Amino acid sequence: MKLNGARIINLPKTLDRRGNLSVIEEIQHIPFKIKRTYWIYDVPGGEIRGGHAYKRNQEFIVALSGSFDVVLDNGKEREVFSLNRSYYGLFVPRGVWRQMQNFSTNSLALILASTKFDVTDYIYDYTLFKELTNEKNEHL
Repeated sequence: MKLNGARIINLPKTLDRRGNLSVIEEIQHIPFKIKRTYWIYDVPGGEIRGGHAYKRNQEFIVALSGSFDVVLDNGKEREVFSLNRSYYGLFVPRGVWRQMQNFSTNSLALILASTKFDVTDYIYDYTLFKELTNEKNEHL
């Protein structure tokens, strides 16, 4: 699977003249139980968020408002996902370097996470990430 299974997941849409509705349910729409929810907003122009990988955590990222790009990298391949609709999101599996950039004015990113916050789960050093990724691939 490309990029360790990272993929866009379409969410259910209920269309209504009064306004549309979408929903996210753990396990049914995303492949994990939700342990933490957070959002990113008011990002100044040109700023980059993320720039790390997780050892255990998985995420689902939705652009609730505006748009932004999510750059994913598994140590061998890299792909940019442009998020700009609230009825789909990006599943980011563990072990993938992620960076968010190109935030539009008033963008709002919703992130659902499979683990509670744990600073020891983060890999902030890209060189270390590449080393760990290469070691993992050598043992397969």
